[in-house]
Amino acid sequence: MDLPKGYRLRAVREMDLDLICAQRELMFSDGGKRTRERLEKMTTYFRPWLQERLADGRYFGFIVERNGEPVAGVGQWIIDWAPHFHHEEEAHRGYIANVYVAPAHRGQGIAKFLVSCAEQEFKARGVSTMVLHASQEAEPMYESLGWDQTSEMMKIND
Repeated sequence: MDLPKGYRLRAVREMDLDLICAQRELMFSDGGKRTRERLEKMTTYFRPWLQERLADGRYFGFIVERNGEPVAGVGQWIIDWAPHFHHEEEAHRGYIANVYVAPAHRGQGIAKFLVSCAEQEFKARGVSTMVLHASQEAEPMYESLGWDQTSEMMKIND
């Protein structure tokens, strides 16, 4: 799988803090289910979390650029996870997040390319089990890449 002509891949850098925060807000606002206030509050908490992890390398990933301008991105980190029947020998999982492609650049396979790059990066780091949370719109893309739906549930205590 390759990027379309004219696009370039690069690794996420510490200086991408503002870009990643902006792409994350756009990703969550695309569904129209989150208010501006809610997105700003999320970023208030996400920014320092991300800044710390960009600085020490725990957050990594890729940015796609066209003519020097970022148009897409994916973020990754490794989470501690008890060995499981899906991965008996691994006490961690790779987490993929913040998959975003600007609207004018969608439909060209850029998201698929980014997820494939993320999968390869985890493999290079010795991580074979990966998880992510997909929007309903993105589920078919992940399924086409071999991802399976799981039975995860969530409850938030007030």
